[in-house]
Amino acid sequence: MKKTILTIICVLSACFFINSAIATEPKSIGKYKSWESFSYTNEKGKVCFAQTIPIERTPKKIKRDESRLFVTFRKEEKIKNEISVTSGHLYKKSSVVAISGKNDFSFFSQGKFAWISDGEEEFNLIKVMKKASKLSIASSDLNGNKTKDLYSMMGFTKAYNTAKKSCA
Repeated sequence: MKKTILTIICVLSACFFINSAIATEPKSIGKYKSWESFSYTNEKGKVCFAQTIPIERTPKKIKRDESRLFVTFRKEEKIKNEISVTSGHLYKKSSVVAISGKNDFSFFSQGKFAWISDGEEEFNLIKVMKKASKLSIASSDLNGNKTKDLYSMMGFTKAYNTAKKSCA
């Protein structure tokens, strides 16, 4: 009897952990040229995002983790168009800027991530991203080293629309 109860507990625990792992692992919902859309569910609800990696990173001599650019939607939290970036290093405060043509957008940073704090500015940057072919993210690390990541915007609009629709 004790062995049967222990077996049931182990099986239920395994099912719980498997379901938890599956529920939190982002799943691709579309790949569009340089961009890809994902969705997953966490304890706060459904999260959808579009992301890309840079096509060019400079300088090459500075060791840093991966860089990524994201636009995120969190349905239950009523978060839309949240633009964030990581350049693979700890940011020097207020050093992150997105540049496309004559347009530039400042981010606030915390640790290895940076965000645009104003919803209207996020919307304006998304409009620029939809029209642009490239977007540059310039930043400085804690030692003052300047880094630059160049992102292709090819496929952004489709990836953005897929992520947005998935969390609508």
